[in-house]
Amino acid sequence: MPTLTRPALARMFVPLGLVFLAVGISVALVIPFLSLFLSTEVDAGPIQVTVMLVAGPLSGVVAGTLIGRLSDKRPIRRKLLIGAALFGLVGAGLLTVVRDYWAVFAIQVTILAVAGSLFPQSFAYAREVLERVMPGRSAMGITSLRTVFSIAWVAGPPLAAVLIEAGGFKLVYGAAAVLYGLAAALAAVSLPDVRPLDPSPDDVVPDDPVPVPGRAKLLLITVIFTALQCPLTLGVQALPLYISRNLGGEVSDAGLVLGLCALLEIPLLLGLGWLSTRVPVRAVIIGGAACGIVYFLIVFSAGEVWMLLAAQVMNALFIAAVSGPSISFVQDLLPAEPGRATTLFTNTFPIGAMLAGPLFGVAQRFDYRLAYVMCAALCAVGLVLLMVMRTNVRPRVS
Repeated sequence: MPTLTRPALARMFVPLGLVFLAVGISVALVIPFLSLFLSTEVDAGPIQVTVMLVAGPLSGVVAGTLIGRLSDKRPIRRKLLIGAALFGLVGAGLLTVVRDYWAVFAIQVTILAVAGSLFPQSFAYAREVLERVMPGRSAMGITSLRTVFSIAWVAGPPLAAVLIEAGGFKLVYGAAAVLYGLAAALAAVSLPDVRPLDPSPDDVVPDDPVPVPGRAKLLLITVIFTALQCPLTLGVQALPLYISRNLGGEVSDAGLVLGLCALLEIPLLLGLGWLSTRVPVRAVIIGGAACGIVYFLIVFSAGEVWMLLAAQVMNALFIAAVSGPSISFVQDLLPAEPGRATTLFTNTFPIGAMLAGPLFGVAQRFDYRLAYVMCAALCAVGLVLLMVMRTNVRPRVS
């Protein structure tokens, strides 16, 4: 395949951005209402719902890890994007009509688990493109594309609510299937295969190449980002009950708080992406983790709902740093394996979400304020481990 020119690669970001948007909206349509779908349409009991909500993310972690390793061995990432999107089309399409619990379970842990690999593989593909277009500035590009997912999550849940009112979950899953099909078509028609670049005569080969992280360091990375991602789920799970029972507010106040955070998160993602081109990416993440500690301590000590609203700038900075530049940070640690690196990072979110479940149960048993103490502690653990970890990442010169 001939080497792609920079203008051609730059033009790829329009369809690639549309792929990100289609995938993001399809996920945002389904995930917030999955427990409602299981309870009302599938008639699943509390234990069955819990099993599904644990087994689904676990199967996604396994499938994503296996596909991530495969994607780095051959130049087939575009084909994997198309395949994962088609799996999403089939899985969502089946759920427009399937209502037997065990059939739904099988679809979730097989077809939709494979479809879940579309998220990390999209970022891995983007990384390979960015290394050709603007090497040394990939953090900004990755963070900009991550912003598209935030926009999708602003639009997806309200759209899902409208579709449920209009025609139930058939419309929700039908819309998700159409969006997966659109992503597959865009990837097939508009995205070329991206192969590793041949070394240029001007390239300087370092005498001390960056060592590949061993299993211990990869485990440490997983622990760090699980500790930083878990509060994203735990804090949201506890918020409506904390506002209503501890602060005397309304459940609608929780929606206002979360909506404000999502609104602030979008420009902050772009701002941190720009900042990451001027300071080390690790410094950006460390600053974000520190903002997380401050935010959760404010929530813990809050006496009025307005204090939570005022603190959303700190929360949005924390979320933007953990969900945006962190992807590029982990990719930098495994520069030759973007699929494996991106999957390693994205797996920490479902792992953190599963950890949040029992922690929420502890807070529910004693006091919802305790949830925010645990969130602050988890951020502190991630911050300290990140500060002491040696990265061995070589700065690139563009």
